[in-house]
Amino acid sequence: MSESVLPQELLDIIVCPDCHGALTPAPSTLTCTGCGLVYPIRDQIPVLLVDEATRPTP
Repeated sequence: MSESVLPQELLDIIVCPDCHGALTPAPSTLTCTGCGLVYPIRDQIPVLLVDEATRPTP
């Protein structure tokens, strides 16, 4: 797993706003383990808006 720019304390409490699944951090994104949505991290702030998220292409 890549190093996240977010503190572990924050990663422990945030979940996907769409399905409430766990989020896996990467350097500039958070990926939901439930529904697969990928949320951006901008300026060290997670943007947990479904309208801003993308789905990975298979």
